[in-house]
Amino acid sequence: MQIDFHHAATYVLARLAGFKHTEADIVAYSAQYVDDATNSGVIRFTNGALYRHISSAHKTADYRNFVDLANHVVWVPFHFLPGNGGLPAGQSPAGDFVERIICRPNSPVAQDMVEDCINHKHSAYALHRLGITMHVYADTWAHQGFAGINHKVNDISNLDDVDNPGSALVNRMKIFFGDLFDLKASKLVGDTLPLGHGAALSYPDRPYLKWQYVDHNNKTVEKDNTRIFMDACENMYQAMKRFLAGDAHAQVAGLPENDKNKIEHLLRTLQDENSKKRHLKWLQHIASGYFSFQPETLTYVEKGEGSWKHLALGTTKSKDDKFEKFEYSDAFMTSNWKLFHDALQAHRFHVLHQLLPSYSICAA
Repeated sequence: MQIDFHHAATYVLARLAGFKHTEADIVAYSAQYVDDATNSGVIRFTNGALYRHISSAHKTADYRNFVDLANHVVWVPFHFLPGNGGLPAGQSPAGDFVERIICRPNSPVAQDMVEDCINHKHSAYALHRLGITMHVYADTWAHQGFAGINHKVNDISNLDDVDNPGSALVNRMKIFFGDLFDLKASKLVGDTLPLGHGAALSYPDRPYLKWQYVDHNNKTVEKDNTRIFMDACENMYQAMKRFLAGDAHAQVAGLPENDKNKIEHLLRTLQDENSKKRHLKWLQHIASGYFSFQPETLTYVEKGEGSWKHLALGTTKSKDDKFEKFEYSDAFMTSNWKLFHDALQAHRFHVLHQLLPSYSICAA
């Protein structure tokens, strides 16, 4: 999924679930920032204080994509949550270990992940962790059938747009003529490095697309992303209502029908290939009072002036100089940037060292 869903749609679902604007803003920013937190390392302060932060994503051509451990601690816990074949703890799917690693929509693993997030709703970074959890939860729908490891299970063929046959080849040609380096990176990830849905390009992440491919078992798979994304919306909405209730098993109502229809309309009809343009249109609808909550001006600044990192550290650089030292302020401890990274570490530790082992899955 891309910024139009992870940020804007997540915000809409949070507001509909009952969160205030300021709360939903944190949840939505955190959900999107999972895709944008590509830096890691140690923040050094002039007074001697230190803070270690981790990354939750790698860029396509990042050398870390060649390293198994780096993949396992990023793609597995944050983007391709193992689905254990859709089976509960104590049961295993037939086949090799990789069958347990493949991402499955709303799997028991995913539901247990959401439950642990809800059980820790009183932590200082609870809203940030909820946003991270909603990103991972949503991705179990979009990334279903793929795994966050380098494996032939991700090696697909005959990728095509159902409504525009032959467009996959056109897209590759666009990449070639637009930027030769991007072509090489795409081919490397999709063919030489079968990681995640690289071979499927951005097809799994575009909400309006109907597409198909032949998987590693030579079976044709057809997907209607709008239908898939709407299923994710319904479950995310209910999960966030349970978070507010403080009960992971609370009986809650489904999405209000009128808002549900409006969300589906935007997912299916906003068809610009540029996700940022789709995102802007979502923000315009939110500001216009399109949904049943009051109009709000919502923004998202990934890096630079106005970003969470800028507000926390005073830097507008996209990447830190490892020798740079920042002026320390007590406000850093409660900054959204710091709390987000606290939540990232809590989420990753839980998934890799508690949740997956409870399914006998050793991922890192």
